[in-house]
Amino acid sequence: MHKYLLFYKPYAVLSTFTDSSGRSTLKDYIPVSGVYAAGRLDYKSEGLLLLTDDGPFIQHLIDPHNEHPRTYFVQIEGVISNEAIDRLRNGVELSGRMTKPTVIKSIKEPELPSRPVPVRNYHPTSWVKIVLYEGKKHEIRRMTAVVGFPTLRLIRFAIGKLTIDKLQPGEWRELTQIDIEQLMNGNVEF
Repeated sequence: MHKYLLFYKPYAVLSTFTDSSGRSTLKDYIPVSGVYAAGRLDYKSEGLLLLTDDGPFIQHLIDPHNEHPRTYFVQIEGVISNEAIDRLRNGVELSGRMTKPTVIKSIKEPELPSRPVPVRNYHPTSWVKIVLYEGKKHEIRRMTAVVGFPTLRLIRFAIGKLTIDKLQPGEWRELTQIDIEQLMNGNVEF
């Protein structure tokens, strides 16, 4: 029987179980052996991370052709302009290639747990909700920077219909059979 977990990764935790530098890792939170992260969140990002011991399930989730929407709440430095939102929505050039069009909108500050290391006191800041169907390394951080609004805080809130809504940083739960079927069948309504 395979294991499937949904984890709310805290800030300053690696998406691996080991680290030669002594930083906090998944082993500090997940007492389940044999599972691996299906994708990654960088050290300074927070939010939803799926873990499993089911290799085909991991491949299905990370394959961009399956277009699982990944929803992020992003706090940025400054008050984002409509022009910057339009540029992000249509795609921006990063390292010689255009990003795919993005679903993005300005939002009010979401109700989220505080971070152990608060965001430095930048004034003003704003929040956007971004939905990606594939993600490259540090893509959101690079995208907001290229339009002049650096990312200060990044939280993956959802993959498909799965969210971190009822969890606190460091908490996890097992996926239900319905959760797994929705992800495998692409049964997501967004």
